[in-house]
Amino acid sequence: MSISDRLRIIFSVKETPRKIALAFAMGVFIGISPFLGLHTLMAIGFASIFRLNKLVTLAGAFITNPWTIIPIYSFATWIGIKMTGHESTLSQTNFKEITIVNIFSILKELILPFFVGTMCFGLIAGAVSYIFVYSIMKRMRRAA
Repeated sequence: MSISDRLRIIFSVKETPRKIALAFAMGVFIGISPFLGLHTLMAIGFASIFRLNKLVTLAGAFITNPWTIIPIYSFATWIGIKMTGHESTLSQTNFKEITIVNIFSILKELILPFFVGTMCFGLIAGAVSYIFVYSIMKRMRRAA
């Protein structure tokens, strides 16, 4: 299934533009959040709690996938580094020495910037995606 097919499915959901945009934005926030491995469960759980469309929320959460996870989390961590003032941590990290065994001990100084950066970037990306999806839905509904 192509991306355009998936978008058509999302935009054909029989909900208000506000609820569709909110579901997608919540999914985007969850997808960028630092809770790796829990994105799908969180998207379904929060969609259920807030009575939002689960498919649309999952579509937003899957913004983080094998092709996008490295650029998204790298950028978010960079934001977190700038916000927390941990610039020296990054310059002191020798990325060539990282192995599966020592990854946590070497990168432990980046945990706070990673958490702060992903939460802030997730909020911004969620807000932008809400505005984007809402405006598209309003135009589509007006044209129909």
